Amino acid sequence: MKLLSAVLICGVLAFATNVDAQSGGKVSFENPEKANKWEPNPEYDTVLQKIRNEIGDSATKNIQDAEQVFCYEVTTKPNDYDGYTMNNMAVSGFCGVINPELRKMMTSELFMNPNNVLFDVTDDCIIKPRIMFRFVRGIDNTDVLLSSPCHSFAIFYGGSVKAFNARPAANIINALITPLMKNKVDFASPALFNQLLPIGIAQTQAQKDLLKKKNEPIRNWEKKQIEDKAEKKRNGWNNLNLKL
Repeated sequence: MKLLSAVLICGVLAFATNVDAQSGGKVSFENPEKANKWEPNPEYDTVLQKIRNEIGDSATKNIQDAEQVFCYEVTTKPNDYDGYTMNNMAVSGFCGVINPELRKMMTSELFMNPNNVLFDVTDDCIIKPRIMFRFVRGIDNTDVLLSSPCHSFAIFYGGSVKAFNARPAANIINALITPLMKNKVDFASPALFNQLLPIGIAQTQAQKDLLKKKNEPIRNWEKKQIEDKAEKKRNGWNNLNLKL
């Protein structure tokens, strides 16, 4: 377990797609050289039956046969939050496109290794959202939330969520979360950029300008509200200042 954790810590950023925050969050889709080699246990080649029973065949197929896996930093949504969300959690950053090697490692160790999941065992701790992985297959997807230090993973599909105790995989979860969160970049709506891949990062100057322009009405509205408070109350039905 310690050896695997060390490999993960050293290799997770090599396996994940590079995210260059210094260049405005531009993503490179070229796979870098792998510094470490991980070999899957041939016995762990399918999602555990108890997990399958809980999440269903469609959600399982998305995990096992994902065409892309995207990583997002998430946190508990504040009451006054009006930004982007995933499964009712606030999206605070984008942390990469997961390459096939790391994807295989994650699925094998977290979902297929019976030694890393405690079924019918509860821990006295509170799940704290940290990383959300979106396993995409075609137009369908399954989301997997990693929690730390209450080590667990929760699987979201079709409006339902199933949580699993992953305390034995604590080192693996930490090895995934720490470097991915360290290299995350700010998230913006991929739909705004008309992006086919949901990376949520302005890739070009035109997209950056579009994002800036999109946010201007919000800032202007806040400014106008402050100015309105300083004005004297206006009378007459045609002078009403409606706060819609």
